[in-house]
Amino acid sequence: MFTQNLTPRFCETDALGHINNTVLPVWFEQAREPIFYIFNPEMDVRNWQLIIARIDVEFLKQLRFGQDVELRTWLEKVGNSSLYIHHEAWQSGQLCARGKAILIHYDYASEKAVPIPEPVRVKLSEHLEE
Repeated sequence: MFTQNLTPRFCETDALGHINNTVLPVWFEQAREPIFYIFNPEMDVRNWQLIIARIDVEFLKQLRFGQDVELRTWLEKVGNSSLYIHHEAWQSGQLCARGKAILIHYDYASEKAVPIPEPVRVKLSEHLEE
């Protein structure tokens, strides 16, 4: 599991005083960065090998400004060319949101999914959880 703490910015709140619903997909993308490094240690966008196929977010409780948020991320499944990623956002000891993302190992030149290389698959398997 990957964990990361962040402090919500004032600009991420909405008129109701809670964290805007558009912020969670951005936070969850940030939480996927350790996975990006497994595929591309230099984070060279000219050698990018991932494309997002799906994201979803389920809002369980309101997130508020002024309290840190812990993001928890792990892999649920590593397929031939796909990754199933689970995210959670916790604040004050409570699960406030969870989401899923499906990433595809992708060849942008051919515009096709390609198998995940075995050395990458081995590193990814260290972060598989149910």
